[in-house]
Amino acid sequence: MRRIDRDPTRPVYVISVAASIVSVHPRTLRIYEDEGLLCPARTATNIRLYSEEDVRRILWIRHLTQNRGVNLAGIRILFELEERLGTRILETLFDEANAFDDAQAEAADKDAVQAKAGAEANQPEPAADRRPAAEPSHDQTRPSQAARQTVGADHHH
Repeated sequence: MRRIDRDPTRPVYVISVAASIVSVHPRTLRIYEDEGLLCPARTATNIRLYSEEDVRRILWIRHLTQNRGVNLAGIRILFELEERLGTRILETLFDEANAFDDAQAEAADKDAVQAKAGAEANQPEPAADRRPAAEPSHDQTRPSQAARQTVGADHHH
């Protein structure tokens, strides 16, 4: 059965339920309110009630703090800017950021699959074939014992 005319602005969730929906502690919602990021409705007995829009805003705040590194003061400025402009810039940014993140994840998955396929196709050659073509002999890489004795003798004088 479908709910008819569900109003996203109607305050229906008490703080514990709203906090549970967005997986935060109720204290977090109080902090967001103290910071001016939320303004839940109040009952006659002063109980906070959150709407679907409030819950969505909380999810926004969580996304910006946890995934985008924005602090609460920065989020307040973003919300104020959005309000002044009268547009949903944050929603657009969120959609663009998610599309970008999805594209990056898809590209990373594709790269991983290609790298695995490439690694399987390019199995290492046998050890005998991997030696450099012109490997220096021991005579070219190290001074002879006589040369070492001569160098050592020069340092003692």
